Amino acid sequence: MASAPPALDLSSAPAEDPPNLSGGEKDAEATLSDHPIAPDQFDPKWETDKWEIWSYYAYYIGNNGLTLFNFAPTAFQNLLYQAAGDGTSLRFAGSFALQIVVFLFLGSFADFGTWRPNILIVLSLVAWGIGFGWLGVHDASKWEIATGMYIVGRLARNTPELRHKAEEYQAGEITREQYDYADSLKRSELSNMAFYIQSLGEIIILAIIVGVLFGVNVNASTANNNWGLSVLIAFATGMWVLLAIPWFLKEKRRAGQEIPPGMNIISVGFWQLYRALRQIWHLKQSLIYLIGYFLLGDSLNTNIVAYNTLELTYLFIVGIAAQAIGIYSFWWAQRHYRLSTKTMFNIVAFGIIILDFWGMIGIWTQKFGFHHVWEVWLYQVYYGLFVCPWYSYSQIMISEVTPRGREFLFFSLFSIIGKTSSFIGPLVSSAIIDASPNGNNSTPFYFLTGLSAVSFLVLVLFVDLEKSRREQEAFLEKEEEARRKLVGVSGEVVEDDVMPSGGDEEKKG
Repeated sequence: MASAPPALDLSSAPAEDPPNLSGGEKDAEATLSDHPIAPDQFDPKWETDKWEIWSYYAYYIGNNGLTLFNFAPTAFQNLLYQAAGDGTSLRFAGSFALQIVVFLFLGSFADFGTWRPNILIVLSLVAWGIGFGWLGVHDASKWEIATGMYIVGRLARNTPELRHKAEEYQAGEITREQYDYADSLKRSELSNMAFYIQSLGEIIILAIIVGVLFGVNVNASTANNNWGLSVLIAFATGMWVLLAIPWFLKEKRRAGQEIPPGMNIISVGFWQLYRALRQIWHLKQSLIYLIGYFLLGDSLNTNIVAYNTLELTYLFIVGIAAQAIGIYSFWWAQRHYRLSTKTMFNIVAFGIIILDFWGMIGIWTQKFGFHHVWEVWLYQVYYGLFVCPWYSYSQIMISEVTPRGREFLFFSLFSIIGKTSSFIGPLVSSAIIDASPNGNNSTPFYFLTGLSAVSFLVLVLFVDLEKSRREQEAFLEKEEEARRKLVGVSGEVVEDDVMPSGGDEEKKG
């Protein structure tokens, strides 16, 4: 129903040296405790204006997930089912491995240099080509092509408000805790409002799609239904193209980090994964959240699939309307009652437990537990209201446990974990069904309910965001100390464990 926010740059522009208030040259031995320096130092020319934010919102409406996240997997499974029939097995492998390799390769471009906007443009072009390509894939004999398409298809601290808060913090008018809360709230606002506005736009797109589906008469035959799925994927892709143009024109090309000495743009992508695995052991709160994120994501990656295109579209309209209400309600409650991001995330996690528990009841009774059509409609409403905020708050939580200036490094690790959970959960669930004596499709909810409950307890009891901030500060101070030593030794890397900060090296002496 929802896709992750595309290219939301929660990192700042290249860091500047904090100003020396004494008027002299910066003392290389000065410590951060000499003066309260705001964590985010950025050039005013990179400040995010309202037009850039709204162009991002427009892109997010277009990249709403209807194409390659919702309807394409349905079309893929639909053709796969028709090709396999009742007694044939079709084998394909490597989708997960391929996604990881592509992700690592492109991750280097996102983290280093000025390639970041170009990556989004190129990948958008690829996605659009795939979306329009579905017009030629609506026959069961072309399931292999559908598989390939399915595999391939798979801005906060620079705002004026945060600049003002940074100035207040440097002037000693607010505490570090107040600054951190303002930072977290702004990230939450951008993420949730993007999600909310996307939902409203998505409803309009879906309403038009209903008319298109009646035009191709999808209920007339299986062939018409197949064609209808392909047509609506192409239509939604066309809307994405139109809505993406403002973002490509308005996005400010903020640079990433410089490539470390002795590396190139290719090798640095694989090196950053190694680095992330080395670093996270020093950030215990980040590691605990990583574990909880994996477990909860595993329990969430189980879907209800309907192959009738018109019925599926109606389900999406109901679910996305509920999603809009749910997202805005969560954001309103957080802002009005000044709740933390972790509190909101815990509420979503509890909502997932309730969803899995409902399915588990279906093991013992046929009266309810995802056995009836009315439950599918109820599922869509509940999922939109209480579960869809997961797609926003889980990403915000990642940024909460990520050291400043290392955002893409750590987002890469969490993204890989997310991709891992997206196939392990369904794989284990399928094995449980096959192993059950009577092939009860509700049996996996034992596993899913227990998994979501364990992950909820891990996240609630052991993730401490305040402690995480202290760990991050200690980690960054240690890295800065090591960086200064390296710069003093002709700027060459002598340990594979340290990376110079993004292009901000000090001159020797």
